[in-house]
Amino acid sequence: MKKFILIPLLLFAFIIKAQAQDDAIQRFFSKYMDDDRFSRVYISPKMMQMAGGFLKSNAGTDKDSKDLGALIQKVKGIRILSSDEVNGLTFYKEAMGTLSKNKYEDLMIVEDKGSSLKFMVREEGGLVKELMMISGEEGDFTLLSMLGNFTYEDLNLLAEKTNIPGMDMYGKGSKGPKGVK
Repeated sequence: MKKFILIPLLLFAFIIKAQAQDDAIQRFFSKYMDDDRFSRVYISPKMMQMAGGFLKSNAGTDKDSKDLGALIQKVKGIRILSSDEVNGLTFYKEAMGTLSKNKYEDLMIVEDKGSSLKFMVREEGGLVKELMMISGEEGDFTLLSMLGNFTYEDLNLLAEKTNIPGMDMYGKGSKGPKGVK
């Protein structure tokens, strides 16, 4: 009888722990939502769906526009937190400290004297569920989180064909899993 009670309790604890890790970045965003030193951007899934639908419907016979519209509709949301009024390295370290290291895989790391930039992905079932960019240097900090259901090809196309914030930096770096260029 104890085994039957213990199994649901363990499953419940695992679900709560997984949810808490997913919310770490949300808590980081929330912590600085009312801080006037930061610019905050949130693009909802509905907005991405509308933009993708607009591209697809106005593409006519342009296959690239139709494909790009379908790709943009895969984006389930974008959150950006940035500031040019803070010590970005301090915030970079804080943001990195909130992440569960076993949930995110590094794609690209660029560290230079006084600056750090990291692209990471969270994968589930062979698809990229989140692309995250964290960048910090003296006087500049940016955190970008893009949610969706992407392949690495999708991310490469987004970097090449769109002006989605942060994707220009992604396009200069990794072109696939584990830093494959």
